Amino acid sequence: MEARPIAELRAVTKRYGVVTAARGLNLSIRPGEFLSFLGPSGCGKTTALRMLAGFEQATEGEVLIDGRVVNGVPPYLRPVNMVFQQYALFPHMNVAQNVGYGLNQRRPRPSRAEVAAEVERALQMVRLAGFSDRRVWEMSGGQQQRVALARAIVNRPKILLLDEPMAALDKKLRHEMQIELKSLQRELGITFVLVTHDQEEALSMSDRVCIMDHGQIAQIGTPEDLYDRPQSRYVADFVGRSNFIPAWVMGMVGDHIRAEGPEGLSFTARTGAPLTIGTEILLSLRPEDIQLALAGAPDGHPMRITHRIFLGEHTEYHLSSSAIDHLVTVVPRGADAVLRNLTVGTEVAVCWREGAPLALTRD
Repeated sequence: MEARPIAELRAVTKRYGVVTAARGLNLSIRPGEFLSFLGPSGCGKTTALRMLAGFEQATEGEVLIDGRVVNGVPPYLRPVNMVFQQYALFPHMNVAQNVGYGLNQRRPRPSRAEVAAEVERALQMVRLAGFSDRRVWEMSGGQQQRVALARAIVNRPKILLLDEPMAALDKKLRHEMQIELKSLQRELGITFVLVTHDQEEALSMSDRVCIMDHGQIAQIGTPEDLYDRPQSRYVADFVGRSNFIPAWVMGMVGDHIRAEGPEGLSFTARTGAPLTIGTEILLSLRPEDIQLALAGAPDGHPMRITHRIFLGEHTEYHLSSSAIDHLVTVVPRGADAVLRNLTVGTEVAVCWREGAPLALTRD
């Protein structure tokens, strides 16, 4: 029997005057999972998070936490804690005072010894043991983020809400903190709900990702599902990178479709929904699924290199032909040196395995 959701949004809509920030959200969040809201600015992801936190109230629908409707319940009476993008630490307090602030607001108030013990336990969890007396303004951005996390987990919430907490960190530190945050979540067993616009952040840490688009949920799934089986161009384009080629359904080949693209190019593609012959579709083709070869390779489509971008672990090539206006592929650092060092203007050939393209209906 599946466990009861720790939180739910049931047909939730949020309006600010004539502006609808979230529309008809239906979502069940599982106990102990790491779920991310992912999308561009203004898509409604932060609004959804703030309605779970209680900082915003739903205009329509119900918000439930641990089986209880919490519409109208203020944040401090909900079993949740939130880590804000700017951390919201008190500069006049040291680390221990910041972390213990929420404990000292409880009634009846715990003893000083109890607060000190809980604060030390939380600091050990975020690897800041021995920092109790440090002033927060003396700490790095990564350390401040850990203080904010310690302050949030010290109250042992049922749900920890994170509003883009790593946005201010540099890329290397952000990657390190992603690993630490996921490890902490596993150790605590608390449900984490993250808001981010960074797809790498969402994919690397989440059990499930909720893709938002114009206030609505575009698709929910595991990172692998969203990457391998996006249900729309929007999701395919937002999660990872993809090339899009217009085509038409010509027939079926087992579980795949046979499609015809520009200038008679033939494709065998995967599909997530039944498609009829003659349907106009878009083929989504990931850059890493495209093999680059020297001009004249058998079964290759001739193209010309328009841009070459060296990115360290791989080289990115932008290609063009009369049939396909723009195509991006990547060549790993460990590939043949000839393929890694092709120059702009060089004629090449590209191919892809059968079933690599994914057929999407045109939006």
